[in-house]
Amino acid sequence: MNFERRNLTDNQLLDLYKRLLKPRLIEEKMLILIRQGKVSKWFSGIGQEAIAVGVTAVLDKDEYILPMHRNLGVFTGRDIPLSRLFAQWQGKASGFTKGRDRSFHFGTQEYKIIGMISHLGPQLGVADGIALANKLKKNGKVTAVFTGEGATSEGDFHEALNIASVWDLPVLFVIENNGYGLSTPTNEQYRCENLADKGIGYGMESHIIDGNNILEVFNELTEIVESMRVNPRPVLLEFKTFRMRGHEEASGTKYVPQELMDLWAEKDPVDTYRRYLIKQNILTTAQDETWRTEIKNEIDDHLVIANAEAEIIANYDVELNDVYKTYDFESVNGSDETENIRFIDAISQALKQSMQRHDHLVIMGQDIAEYGGAFKITDGFVAAFGKERVINTPICESAVVGAAMGLSINGYKAIVEMQFADFVSSGFNPIVNYLAKVHYRWQEKADVVVRMPCGGGTQAGPFHSQTNEAWFTKTPGLKVVYPAFPYDAKGLLATAINDPNPVLFFEHKQLYRSVYQEVPKDYYTIPLGKAALLKEGHQITIIAFGAAVHWALETLAKYAEISADLLDLRTLQPLDKEAIYKSVKKTNKVIILQEDSMFGGIASDISAMIMEDCFEYLDGPVKRVASLDSPIPFTKALEDQYLPKERFEQALITLLKY
Repeated sequence: MNFERRNLTDNQLLDLYKRLLKPRLIEEKMLILIRQGKVSKWFSGIGQEAIAVGVTAVLDKDEYILPMHRNLGVFTGRDIPLSRLFAQWQGKASGFTKGRDRSFHFGTQEYKIIGMISHLGPQLGVADGIALANKLKKNGKVTAVFTGEGATSEGDFHEALNIASVWDLPVLFVIENNGYGLSTPTNEQYRCENLADKGIGYGMESHIIDGNNILEVFNELTEIVESMRVNPRPVLLEFKTFRMRGHEEASGTKYVPQELMDLWAEKDPVDTYRRYLIKQNILTTAQDETWRTEIKNEIDDHLVIANAEAEIIANYDVELNDVYKTYDFESVNGSDETENIRFIDAISQALKQSMQRHDHLVIMGQDIAEYGGAFKITDGFVAAFGKERVINTPICESAVVGAAMGLSINGYKAIVEMQFADFVSSGFNPIVNYLAKVHYRWQEKADVVVRMPCGGGTQAGPFHSQTNEAWFTKTPGLKVVYPAFPYDAKGLLATAINDPNPVLFFEHKQLYRSVYQEVPKDYYTIPLGKAALLKEGHQITIIAFGAAVHWALETLAKYAEISADLLDLRTLQPLDKEAIYKSVKKTNKVIILQEDSMFGGIASDISAMIMEDCFEYLDGPVKRVASLDSPIPFTKALEDQYLPKERFEQALITLLKY
């Protein structure tokens, strides 16, 4: 191995050695502890430490790094107390996830490290968002994100690289090409000769670096990072290295030819660099032994601290209270000056006034800039707020959601417009596995609103007409809002933007230009989790949301003799159980109307709740009315049959007669 010191001083060379040595000695201790059953799982980075150590040494401490589960050198390089790392691995409270996630699945704003999730790919989009925030701040900072050669096959990898290239984001995409994705070798992972070649397709600068040579890693990255700070752009780095242990310790390495193990053992990044330093008379064996003893003593001392900490005691309130970040609702009342506007105008006003109120709010989506969006809701926004804050995105929902998360991590608020709610399926993973879980896992907010134009009645067919709120109402950590009127849409969207938790905001397309209402001209808010009682009666409770509220109103207008409570939920998560129970206990009969198909919809959960908690008050069965259990069709006759509007009328009359 050819080591070139270039202009590095002896002290710098020795510092890099100490940085390499520490994670190696920790790993050796962990291998002992895992055999003793004192650590549950371990993903070894032995043999590839130079990459994590080198990247971390080059970056400033206030520059974000997004590592993987073999990058212990990132965490030690940022000087995290070992007792906290040991507590994390043992599931102790002083770790970073309070025992809720293991190994390196955590982040910490204190040390500017953003941990991975097991799906791997989404963190690449998150790095884009962090870098976008840095670019908006014009602070010259660089973001580094790690991935393995296996994860380069994921769609998130390609989406994130494309976004970074199109937006000129200062991201170091670090590929640790260590030979195997679990047991699958590289010749079964990709066909190009080098993964760095993939950068060509994205118009992105790329480099191949010896990942076992700490000086090559450090020197090459020093030049690249200095250049990126002056000329912000993404750079793709392929580090050639090898994984000397199994995917995790239980996997072993029997699938690896022994001659390959022997070859890479000769390239061990710690041993080869140590021999170089000794040969150059920069390091003595005595100094090496002293440092090893000091590090081992530090490891043992901090293990004593972690071991002495009590095991976590499960507590319902503690667990549930950490699902969402605490948010104190800010009540803002609208003025008496109103105007009669459409639902779509109310959405646009809420966005515009929120952009004026929050100068760190960014909107992203397909065609939302000069074109104004598919529904023209953001028409004129570029002129008002600039393209830095109203951003057209490529067609890649997953990485865009990830970028929104990255913006939130780096101090911004983000709104993502799904062109149609149906398309959220392409961004489903980061919503339900990253945004929804991030506060529970390591107390990081996800200050993101995802706008969801949804619903049928416009003969748009199976891919532009779904109302898919049930995909998200069952996911802890998400909030789901679904207004039916312009007044509610404006006030609730303003609140959703203020709320630091992830919010799915459903906007029914058929209501956009068909429903008018008097709405305050200026900014105001409405609390989430509060239903609206639109009509009061004593015979029956009707529960609905979205377009279904208007179907219920039309039905009641035909039957003036029906005395009903009509409850517009407005927010599905959090759900206003108090309002539901209060009405049911008064009327003793309840019918729930939803546009979504029946099985697995939120009406089923509301029905079950009422049966469990209000059974003694019921004078009849809880009735659910919903669309057919089929995809939504295109032709009007078929769509009319699919939607529950007409069936609701008959079900209501039947239940009243029960």
